[in-house]
Amino acid sequence: MNSHFFRMPARRLAAVATVTALTAAPAALGAGAAHATTGHGRASAVVLRTGLDVSLLNKTVNVPLAVSLNDVKAPADAERTTLTARLDGVDGGRPFTVLGAQVASARATANSRLAEGAVRLVHARVHVPGLPLLSLIDVGTVTAKATCAAGHEPVASANVLGAVTVLGKRVTLTAGGPTEVKVPGVGDVRLDLSRHRTTSRTAAATALRLKVSVNPLKLNVADVEGTVTLAAATCEAPVPAKHVPSHAPTPDVKPQGTQADLAETGGSSATPYIAGGALTLLLAGGGAVTVARRRRG
Repeated sequence: MNSHFFRMPARRLAAVATVTALTAAPAALGAGAAHATTGHGRASAVVLRTGLDVSLLNKTVNVPLAVSLNDVKAPADAERTTLTARLDGVDGGRPFTVLGAQVASARATANSRLAEGAVRLVHARVHVPGLPLLSLIDVGTVTAKATCAAGHEPVASANVLGAVTVLGKRVTLTAGGPTEVKVPGVGDVRLDLSRHRTTSRTAAATALRLKVSVNPLKLNVADVEGTVTLAAATCEAPVPAKHVPSHAPTPDVKPQGTQADLAETGGSSATPYIAGGALTLLLAGGGAVTVARRRRG
């Protein structure tokens, strides 16, 4: 009776010591798991975008003209070459052509390695309300590109090639500053050429941006104010993979004079802890046997 009473706690004590030693060993090893985090980049591209306010009939009627052609966000592409719009009070409410081109393509790509937006426009003509026969701008080739690769500096570029005509007037664009075009009886246009910017992870490029003020013959039939953007691309670089430890590493504690022995026998910094756990098991088991024998005696 008494021996059974003391034998059960001894077994339980040995079991508890075993569990303690097994759970303490991995913690002593300090093996922190790592995980990778990744993110896709972002990109966009647009051939044409307008933000125009159109005032009709002596500014008694105000109609916004906010349209875009081939405005895509990654992953996407578009190849439409004509954009039409309809405004009440303009040309009898019939559709009119805002942009017509031989080539008008926009492409946006984004994955875990690269984000890129690209635009190409060839032989394009832009029209605004009130000027059905005279184009706002006639341009040869326009391109814009923004590239953001993981782990690399973003790159942005924009170009306008070939002849450029604004309100029927041949102009020469320069990168040194905006170009002002004034046509008596028609209106004024300010052109900003090839604007681009980059940061550590982003890039943006715009080939042409026009600030428009058109009022043909000052008749107030169609007074047009606002902006027109030709060929714009943006990108944001993907987030590179990072290995982040899930636990703080345990300091590598090594008793002096044992480093060579551990290296030769394949030991590690966890050896003292494992040895301590084994000693605890041995003492607990021996103590339990001794108590049991005394109670039998």
